[in-house]
Amino acid sequence: MTEQGVRWTAEQVLALAPDAASRKAGSKLGVAGPWSGTGSGEGTVWGLCKGSGSRPYQTVVDLAGATGPGYKCSCPSRKFPCKHALGLLLLWAVDEDAVPAGDRPPDWAGQWLAGRRGREEARKTRGEEGPAGGAADPEAARRRAERRAERVTAGATELEQRLADLLRGGLAAAEQTGYGWWDETAARMVDAQAPGLAARVRELGAVPASGAGWPARLLEECALLHLLDQGWLRRAGLPDALAATVRSRIGLPAAPDGPPLRDRWLVLAQYDVVDPKLTTRRIWLHGAESGRTRQVLSYGAAGRPPELSLPVGLALEAELTTYLGGGRARVALGERFAAPAPAAFRPPGTTTAEAAARYGEALRDDPWLESVPVTLDRVIPVPDGDRWQLADADADTALPLTGPARSRPGLWRLVALSGGAPVTVFGECGHRGFTPLTAWPEGTGEAVPLC
Repeated sequence: MTEQGVRWTAEQVLALAPDAASRKAGSKLGVAGPWSGTGSGEGTVWGLCKGSGSRPYQTVVDLAGATGPGYKCSCPSRKFPCKHALGLLLLWAVDEDAVPAGDRPPDWAGQWLAGRRGREEARKTRGEEGPAGGAADPEAARRRAERRAERVTAGATELEQRLADLLRGGLAAAEQTGYGWWDETAARMVDAQAPGLAARVRELGAVPASGAGWPARLLEECALLHLLDQGWLRRAGLPDALAATVRSRIGLPAAPDGPPLRDRWLVLAQYDVVDPKLTTRRIWLHGAESGRTRQVLSYGAAGRPPELSLPVGLALEAELTTYLGGGRARVALGERFAAPAPAAFRPPGTTTAEAAARYGEALRDDPWLESVPVTLDRVIPVPDGDRWQLADADADTALPLTGPARSRPGLWRLVALSGGAPVTVFGECGHRGFTPLTAWPEGTGEAVPLC
């Protein structure tokens, strides 16, 4: 891996921080004073940071790993990256003289780097072979898939009966039964190995407490759940693409399919979705040549951030392979050919009316799709009573912001960035409105994360 030619910005470095406390502590260490023996080369940054003890902390960051940046520090912190890694990257980003380029890593950094690259290669090899080091047994895999399909079918059949009983008794009863009925039904879907059905059932449990108009919303969501059930039970008669989408929405595992697409991919947005058992990191990428916008998912156990981290505004040359189903937006990140570097290009924008139409078209292929990625060009955030919307600067149309978007600090960052002038905004457009994730002010290529 060659040395990265363009250094990151301070904001891109701070986007790696696992929490606000780490961001603050790392910022204090982003100066030359406590550092010695610093350098960068071969996609790696290293240095020694003076601490409270007699020996300095050995800190090294791998910027060019196949799974994103990696960190190693001799300090006792359990956070990744720790404050020393953040401080070192900040120093590297803002002071080229303090962290010179073109050197070879010292032995202590080189040993860790070689071990990390070796583990990445081993993981890649394991992905191509079976668990015993040889080819996977296709017959055993087929039998496992058949047994799981039988359990999912039994679960979907039971869910159909439960939905019929609910509607037969009237939606008003759903408000009286409370969340227990939905939770028990979701548990039954977990037993049936249909996590996608379980997640949708749990979401239904919150609808009766969602305010005025909840019966209509509950009926709509029940209809979509019924449609997914029927799609699974009648999957043999569906077109291949729709059948793959049904399997994806049910929660069955899928593998990347088709030839990899190599491009220079701009990181449009990165945000985490946290639940008690799992943290899911969603990363949106846009291809400079292909013009495609795709999403990479990375997972971390409860309380631990996912390993993959790609700060907004960086671009990486890499191969992506698409998963079947789910609107074909999800991809697997394959081989990377250069370390991520800042980029000035951005995806082409569209109008709010075209964005809504794009979501409607996507529903034909995936009726359960919550949203689509969209870049809005020349929009202005404006209040609408107690809500907010993004209004076209050149037309009399607008998109309302979703409830979660209105409650996040990113809204006020967007309002301040705009100052009443048009901005370009990337986000997710769906039936609940638009969620802004990244913005670019007019006349500059620098991306500003909003999440």
